[in-house]
Amino acid sequence: MTRTAILSDIHGNLAALRSVLDDVATQKVDRVVCLGDVVGYGPQPCACLDQAMKFDFCVLGNHDSSALFDPEGFNVAAEQAIFWTRTQLESGADGPEASRQRMEYLCKLPRTVREGSVLFVHGSPRSPTNEYVFPEDTQNGKKMEKLFSMIPHLCFQGHTHVPGVFTPELRFIRPVDLAGGYGVSNPSLKLMVNVGSVGQPRDGDPRSCYVIFDQEMIEFRRVEYDIEETVREIEAEPELDNFLGYRLRDGR
Repeated sequence: MTRTAILSDIHGNLAALRSVLDDVATQKVDRVVCLGDVVGYGPQPCACLDQAMKFDFCVLGNHDSSALFDPEGFNVAAEQAIFWTRTQLESGADGPEASRQRMEYLCKLPRTVREGSVLFVHGSPRSPTNEYVFPEDTQNGKKMEKLFSMIPHLCFQGHTHVPGVFTPELRFIRPVDLAGGYGVSNPSLKLMVNVGSVGQPRDGDPRSCYVIFDQEMIEFRRVEYDIEETVREIEAEPELDNFLGYRLRDGR
């Protein structure tokens, strides 16, 4: 039985990624995959991308896409950060060959990966790179019905940075209510699973979040990391808004 560590939304936060990978190493997983947004916001885009290039696969996130093309719908701080990120990727301190490899890797990222009845996206099954599915969308029956109609069995996603399980009964189950994990072995069961964020949690818990999936069960894991290291690195970059670091302390 394959055990998969599913990460998402690293956002250039190397301190968080290192801590998560240290935790992954204790979980006897067979592979590591990523649901996008390796870069954006955070101070270490090149180093995080170098790590992601070692994963079994990664899908394209909206910030990854915006590092290649002009961003759309970003606030001022996010737009400024992605332009800075693009500069780092294009002119990395370790030379043009490393920069070329990183940009080529981003250019080749798929928007979706499907393995049998399991779908991996960044945003949603309908708009894999950009559509948000928030917990409050459980109040929008039409939207959720359409999304679930596009899911074969399971859909793993990120993008909102808010971890939890969406059910066809219009429920959103948070990790704190899933002691021992959530069973997914029933092939007729349809679920959307947001795996949360490694580098920028937004559910009020500042710890990194990722998921272990073994075909029968999903388990959310929270990992502490040195937030102040990332805050200092952001403060040291004049083109990154310090707010991008400070909000990490509150998981917002």
